[in-house]
Amino acid sequence: MKSVVLITGHYWNSQRKAGFHWLADALWRQGWEVIFMTASLSWLSVIRQDYRLAYPVFREANQLIQVDKWMWSYVWFTPWHPANLRSDFLNKLSKSLFRTYNKLPLGAVESKVRTADLFIFESTPALLLFERFKHLNPNARFVYRVSDDLRLLRNHPVVLETEERIAPQFDLVSVPSQTIYRLFAGLPQLKLHLHGIHKDLFAQQYTNPYPASDNPNLIFVGNSYFDREFLKQASQLFPDWYFHIIGPLKDLPQRKNITSYGELPFQATIPYIKYADIALQTRSYSPGVESLTDSLKVIQYTYCRLPIISPAYLSSPRTHIFYYQPGDTNSIKTALISARNYDCSQIQTDDIYSWDELVSQLLG
Repeated sequence: MKSVVLITGHYWNSQRKAGFHWLADALWRQGWEVIFMTASLSWLSVIRQDYRLAYPVFREANQLIQVDKWMWSYVWFTPWHPANLRSDFLNKLSKSLFRTYNKLPLGAVESKVRTADLFIFESTPALLLFERFKHLNPNARFVYRVSDDLRLLRNHPVVLETEERIAPQFDLVSVPSQTIYRLFAGLPQLKLHLHGIHKDLFAQQYTNPYPASDNPNLIFVGNSYFDREFLKQASQLFPDWYFHIIGPLKDLPQRKNITSYGELPFQATIPYIKYADIALQTRSYSPGVESLTDSLKVIQYTYCRLPIISPAYLSSPRTHIFYYQPGDTNSIKTALISARNYDCSQIQTDDIYSWDELVSQLLG
């Protein structure tokens, strides 16, 4: 049996299901032994009230937890990790210490690292482990799956420097958007692989969660960079339209036509997407947010053939996306009306990967 270690910032049993969860699931179903390693978690995470602390990460810290046959979860909890200290002076001062992150004890996972056939690194501070893992296991295949632009995530400068240094050493650099692709242009092992989708889950029958109405239901699913001003203006412009917001988002406008559900388990979000009329990719601006043009949610919305509303700085060749200028009432109104009138049967889904198909691409 072949073995793969996925090095990510996500926790295996999190309600938030990211691409790395689905990659792990696909590899496991294809007969791999899977070690899902959660990194970039430390006492600094406690100070910053990291959402992962809501899960039993302390109880499971630095232990190999078997979650299924040939499936393991490992939470690598360390005294500190390379975190952006929100100060140029403190970031500069901490560089020397943070560069030694890869020297901290690996604990029970080290034996798995030495014998793995494949490593898949996500874009997190755990990139600092690359050279150590390469030293421990030089014959394995190393893949960098760049889920996010590290600049958007505001990583510590030492993480950005490490990415630049080691990216050429990976056997494959796999990116999910054209924007991120341009960041690595020139690498011969660079490939554009859009996010996959769990087609079996989306193919299941679900009960329509929306009350019967002739007015459209609009859906946003996400946990960050939400354009609250858009929601305020759009809900005023169309008081008979219903806006549904799923995710741990606070300080939303309080209106009768806005419903906030908080964070839901992934599968519980599917019927809200499948039965919606319009999807919202309404992200507020932050440097690097352009990398979200082909986010996992955009792929899911597209697969369900939903017209999408997006700010103009997330421009895409997709013809079912309608753009607004943030803060501009007229463009918001035009985008929403255009999306409402769009013929969704035109939306093409043939080129969307399943996660199994994406794994095949990563394995070459």
